[in-house]
Amino acid sequence: MAHGKVEKTNAARLLDRAKIAYELVPYRVDEEHLAATHVAEELGEDIGSVFKTLVLRGDRTGYFVCVVPADHEVDLKAAARVSGNKKADLIPMKELLPVTGYIRGGCSPIGMKKQFPTYIHSSAASLPAIYISAGVRGLQLKIAPAELIAFVGATVAEISRRE
Repeated sequence: MAHGKVEKTNAARLLDRAKIAYELVPYRVDEEHLAATHVAEELGEDIGSVFKTLVLRGDRTGYFVCVVPADHEVDLKAAARVSGNKKADLIPMKELLPVTGYIRGGCSPIGMKKQFPTYIHSSAASLPAIYISAGVRGLQLKIAPAELIAFVGATVAEISRRE
């Protein structure tokens, strides 16, 4: 299947500037199925290597980011604990764009309007590469987890469980 030239996203340009290796991987978007599990199917990749980016608000620290495997849901208690909060909740969908600059299905942990504390599920550390959103629907970044963790200053933690 031939793809036209893939437009570089802000996230990709930031990685270029930092001289971090990555690959842009396009996939077909289904507006009815924006779930990361669908992205893994479209990519033909193991579900454990495709990660989704979720934005939460803690009662003490404010916004923070969790990057978890596609077939996981964030464990709100664990996420609150590792982020220094008593409790945390996912932000309402209507806040996603104003807070991050990204839309649902295209939220990347790289290049948000502001750099928020970021927590990546511990399973990422054992993989040679993971897929995260490149910042738009229909495009994933394939990147070495250690590079991503270092670039966004992430903490690796047990922050999710299988759905």
